[in-house]
Amino acid sequence: MKTGSAIVGAIVGLALGIAGTAFCFTPAQRQHMYYDPNNVIKAGSNDRFEDYVMCTGAAAVNPRSPTDGVWLLDYRAGKLLGTVIDRAQGKIIGWAELNLVQDFGIPPKQNVHFLMTTGMIAQGQSALYVAETTTGKFSVYTLGSDPTGQQAGLTIRKHDATTFRKVAN
Repeated sequence: MKTGSAIVGAIVGLALGIAGTAFCFTPAQRQHMYYDPNNVIKAGSNDRFEDYVMCTGAAAVNPRSPTDGVWLLDYRAGKLLGTVIDRAQGKIIGWAELNLVQDFGIPPKQNVHFLMTTGMIAQGQSALYVAETTTGKFSVYTLGSDPTGQQAGLTIRKHDATTFRKVAN
């Protein structure tokens, strides 16, 4: 009799343990266990708050030392700022600056709506893609050292610009 009750006790204990474990898992933990491509949590490198947008991406300042570039779009000033973090010192290396209002040819005081994100274009180098939805303009930038060597520090380099739709007048 003792052997039978021990087996029944072990089976009941095992069943309660499995049920308790399943009950304690959060939905995020369950999702990790059972992959559902329609319900995936993705981390992004962009964020915005009121008049500011920020995103990150690799910046090729020194080919032997890959680093993270930080982009900050300031709606109030109409400027795009870019910097990198010195890995050795853990410090911000100045700010490169570009006047987006002038670069996009936007009249002063116009209501603008910028979108921006980064994408990897080469090993250790991201591009910044900026769209202005009111004018339908789109530009591509990178952050790094001045390729001509004429300017010290960081430079925001514009690679191309186009329109993605015609604006109704």
